[in-house]
Amino acid sequence: MSVSLPPPVAALAADLAELPGVVAVVLGGSRATATHRADSDWDLGLHYRGTQRTLDPQDVRRLGHRGYVSALGEWGPIVHGGAWLSVEGIAVDVLYRDLDVVERWLDDARHGRFEVLMQNGYIAGAPTYLPVGELAISQPIVGEVRRPSFPRQLAASAPERWQGRASVALMFARSHAALGDGVCCAGMLVDAILCAAHGRLAQRCEWVLNEKRLVQRAGLEHVQSLLPGFGSTRENLAAAVTAVSAVLQIEPLIAR
Repeated sequence: MSVSLPPPVAALAADLAELPGVVAVVLGGSRATATHRADSDWDLGLHYRGTQRTLDPQDVRRLGHRGYVSALGEWGPIVHGGAWLSVEGIAVDVLYRDLDVVERWLDDARHGRFEVLMQNGYIAGAPTYLPVGELAISQPIVGEVRRPSFPRQLAASAPERWQGRASVALMFARSHAALGDGVCCAGMLVDAILCAAHGRLAQRCEWVLNEKRLVQRAGLEHVQSLLPGFGSTRENLAAAVTAVSAVLQIEPLIAR
């Protein structure tokens, strides 16, 4: 193994690597980037190639560890499944990854293309280059995977697209504010902030793996003080939209 793991996690990784269809097991998440806390989970990427042999989650269940094992596709199109396990008291997250799909998204990213898909646990949605970023930061345990750098074409195309989405979200936030709809206005403001953060990080050629600390990484942490307690009147909601727009330096789209 090329990384240092607690013995129970190392044993689990070895067992996972022996499952039918598995071509690689990698360490991901905060443990791979040395940004973890003492209580952080251990994230293991379980890679297979669907064109050769689809992973069977039942094989993961048969390992007998306490926790939850999902079906393929259960968690969404990007993070399409995995397991939350407890291995001798250590929390381990296992994520399924079809390398054929991820490498197709890598090719798209290298041409400046990506989609943003609805994904459980994500507010602004998950870009298809998210699993590519996981490859880039991963530490191989068993097997080999490609570890791509941030594509130049993606850095050129993604910021404008994310900023455009933020502008549209601000437009809808303003519309909801005019109706006095605080819930939908707040939702659109959060969407706008996250989209702006995505754009800033793409411009800096930094991978985004999830929405955790995304706002802080983008240098937009001060916008968070604008969201709580801005009130529910039309005037207060409109003022919140104006304030967030000013911080993001993105104007709401004017449709007509």
